[in-house]
Order: sequence, then structure tokens, then C-alpha cells
Amino acid sequence: MATRKVPKHLRKYTIEQNYDSYTAINHAVWRYVMRQNHHTLKDLAHEAYTEGLKASGIYTERIPDVSEMNQCLAPFGWGAATIDGFIPGVAFFEFQANGILPVVAEIRKLENIQYTPAPDMIHEAAGHAPILCNEKYSEYVKLFGEIGKKAIATKEEHDVFEAVRHYSNLLEKGEATEAEIAEAKKQVDEKSKLITGVSEAEKIGRLYWWTVEYGLIGTLEDPKIYGAGLLSSVSEGGNILSPDVKKVPFDLETIIQTGFDITKPQPQLFVCTDFEQLIEGLKQFAEEMAFMKGGTEGLEKAIQSANVATAVYSSGLQVTGVINDMITDDSNEPIYIKTLGPTALAFNNSQLDGHGTETHQDGFGAPVGKLKGTAKPLEALTDSELIALGIVVGQQSELHFESGVEVKGTVTEITKQDGSIVLISFKNCSVALGEQVLFDAAWGMYDMAVGEKVTSVFAGAADGEAYYSDDEETSSEITHNQEQTELDALYQTIRDVRAGTAENPATVINQAAEELQAQYPNDWLLRLEIAEVLHQNEWLPELEKAMIADLQSLSQNNSQLTSLIENGLNIYKTTI
Repeated sequence: MATRKVPKHLRKYTIEQNYDSYTAINHAVWRYVMRQNHHTLKDLAHEAYTEGLKASGIYTERIPDVSEMNQCLAPFGWGAATIDGFIPGVAFFEFQANGILPVVAEIRKLENIQYTPAPDMIHEAAGHAPILCNEKYSEYVKLFGEIGKKAIATKEEHDVFEAVRHYSNLLEKGEATEAEIAEAKKQVDEKSKLITGVSEAEKIGRLYWWTVEYGLIGTLEDPKIYGAGLLSSVSEGGNILSPDVKKVPFDLETIIQTGFDITKPQPQLFVCTDFEQLIEGLKQFAEEMAFMKGGTEGLEKAIQSANVATAVYSSGLQVTGVINDMITDDSNEPIYIKTLGPTALAFNNSQLDGHGTETHQDGFGAPVGKLKGTAKPLEALTDSELIALGIVVGQQSELHFESGVEVKGTVTEITKQDGSIVLISFKNCSVALGEQVLFDAAWGMYDMAVGEKVTSVFAGAADGEAYYSDDEETSSEITHNQEQTELDALYQTIRDVRAGTAENPATVINQAAEELQAQYPNDWLLRLEIAEVLHQNEWLPELEKAMIADLQSLSQNNSQLTSLIENGLNIYKTTI
């Protein structure tokens, strides 16, 4: 897998695709869904989708090779990387911000062919990739990545994400007991009940869902599909014409107030007029996010998340860590912030030398605001103004902030970036607010962040490459693997016949059909594939009739298979 574009701190989410491990059944599932989608959606999908299928390295006959997708998507400013199921939202959006489509290596099981709550190859590759070849839509998705990766979720939402990830994996892998599945579902329900309010991460997640995943474009009377969830679902894509699915004009406020259930068909869909409307709506939403507002509101969101976030001072200094506390003044403006655990300092998204997590491994604290008696912010003071205030390297200094915070110690270094003071370092330093000790000289060196205000707060690290450097850089040892079964071997014989590589194909098909009848009386998909091959080559008409009869019987005896079989029979004579 080509991972040259994947930032090293995101590689821990990637895996090797191990293309040869896909079974013949996997390819048959892919082929069935793609044929159905092509037949159903050719007149319902946005033209960019049908045009982008081959352009993005997506073919009907076989599961995509992600290395091929990388090459095909490159001219459109995109690449692809295989991942293992659900990944955190911040990471997912950061992949997209870097022009990388995260593609889940797993493909849904045959029993989940219509829909799976877990992300899979069909959804990611067949749903998302083709339409990225449209320039304006590509711009929207990349912008969404840039903005989405900064959205702050609450701790409770992080907990629900982990519970949902565990639950969906149990459902798709099919190895768990009923008791284990029930317990996992219970955990999702219990943790979901703890969520109060709607965070900016939840709101932007809704915007993503109702556009990138389930969006329609055009007019209410004649909408076209561009959402990946619709483009990759055999059932839901064709349901957009149903009067039971309400079509609603795109409206940002309505969308972010509308929740969704990933396990059920969507009762309504939103229709935008064009992709430019999506871009404008996203920009409008971003204006209310913590990364645009900063201040107390932004810091409170970070504290509620209990996860890594970044606070940006007006000097440009970026403080990355788990922000766990702040002190505010009578006007509810922040005057001191604290982080818990490993913290790093950066400027312009680049970590400052000597100020990584190894230096600030036990947390970080610093005042916010102006010094008493100074008209200018501390970050804007000139060298002569610093000297006049007694802030000189090698000298004992006292800094008295308007907030009442006092910093006393010997200045060891004054750090500037782009002409602004971003950091003043002290030894033998104490920091206090009245009787409250904020830093004691016995704790070591004190690096004081400089800035009149906190102008931005966002999820994740300013310099992810440096902050997460201790994390596993790559998971290339983890590969996508699946076991081959005897039924897979039968599917492979028909696959070989279709590819023209089988000797005596009629004999091979006869033998496969006999074994299928004897050993696998309930397998419908291989019967459909056999009927298709026989019809297209005008071989063994009696066997074709027998396969059709078996399929009709299975359809009548199992209601869960009825639509699948009927949809297959409707197009089995068609060459796509």
C-alpha cells in the first residue's frame, strides 16, 4: 500500500490491504452490489459519480486495489489509504484534509450484503471515491476535513464512539455470541444516555451525514444522489424516489438540529442546489466553532472533551494537551489555563525546539492577559519596553498581570516568533493568584506562555507529527486477512469461467452446480452467478433453468432473501 502521503502520526490507523486475501465470495459480494448500483443508480446518481467510477480505479468485476486507486486519484489531488474499521473523527477528517480517502479494508459479509453499520470497502471505495473526481465537490470534502478535524467532542461522545465501534465490529465480524452482542449494545445505550446537549462535533457530524453520506443535489422534484451512503446501498439508493422519504431543501440550521440513526433507513434527505451551497454552508457553520471563537467558550468545550486539544494565544503560541482547568475573572474571561499530562508548545503548527511532551510531560499552566500599566499586550512589547519593565534575561523579574496573577523569577530566555514574544522562561519561579499557588519554584523551570487572549481552541494537536511522535508510526505489520473456505473455492471456479481461464468451462460449471446442490442448498449468490454465466454464454440451458428455479424457491421460503434474489434476477441477463 502506498502510504507516502499519510502523515506519520496517522499511519497507526492504516493497515496493509493484502489484496490476495480477498476471497471469491468477497469479490462476488462486491460485484453484486456494484451491478445493482449501476443498474439502479445510473439515472439517479449525479453525473460526477458515473463519470468518476473508472477514473477513480473502481471496477464492477473486482474489489479495488487501493494502490491502484492511489494512482488513479492522484490527478484529482487525492490518494487512498486502507484503515481498519472506525477511526476517531479527528483522525478521519485529518486524512481528508490531507487529500487522503480512508478506505476500510474489510468488505461486508454476504449476510450483510444490503447494509452494514460498520464502514467497509463498498461504502468507502464505491461510495466516496468516484465523486471526488468532481473539482467543486472535492473542494468541499477537503475543506470539511480541515474544519471537521478541529471540532471538539465531549468526553461522553468519545466514550460513545468507542462503544459504537466495538458494537459494530462485533456485528460485522460475526464471531461474537448473542450475549456479547447484547452487552455491547447495552454499553452503547447506557453511554448514549450520558450525553447532554449537542456539541460542535455532533453538529458537524450531522452536517457530514446529511451531505457527504446522504446528500441529494438538484431540485426537490428531480434530485440526484451524491452521498456515499446512498451510492453504496443496494436498498437506500433506489428508495430516494419513494414518497415515504421526505425531500427537504438544504438548510444549515435544520440539518445540524436533525439527528440520525445509522442502523435504520433515513426518513428524510436534504437537497442542495449545487456544491457551492455546501461550501458556503460549511463556512457559515465554522464561524460558530471554538477554533474561530476561542476564549472561555472554546476552553470550556476543550475541558468538557477531556481529550487532546490546542489553545492558541493571541501571540500565535499554540498549547497542545488535555486542557483540564481554567481560571476566569469577574467578566468570565480566562486569566489562567492548565493542561494535564503531556503538553507541547508550537507556533504556526510547528513544535518549538525543546518544548515537546518530554519537556512538559506533567502538564502546563500559564496566564492569559495584559500586564498592569501597559497599554500594549506583552507579546507586542519591544526590547526597550521589556528592559523598562525589568524583563531581562539573567535578571530577577516580577510580572504583575491585570488579572492579579503574579509571576516572579529569573528570566532565562525570551522566545520570539515572527516578531512577537510567545514564551518567557524562568528559573526559581513562583506564580500565584492571591493566596493560590499556581506554580512553585520547587517544580523546576517555568515556561510562561505569552498572549493577551486565547483566540482559538480546537481538537487535536497543532503539530501532530511531533506531538504523537511516541505513538506507533506505522501499523504495516497489521494486515487484512480472511480465511478461504470450500465454498470460496466453488465461487472461484465460476469466477475463473467468467474470466476465461477455466478449461472445459461447461464441465466445470456442471461439477460446481452439483456440489452446490449437495453441500450448500441455501446459497443464493453463487446460483445467481452460475445462471448469469450460463445465460451470457448460451451454455446448458436446462441447468440455467434449474438455478433459476432454486432461486425462486429460496426467495419464497426466506423473506430476507426475496428482494436480493428478485433484484439479481431482474438484471442477471444484463451485461454491465
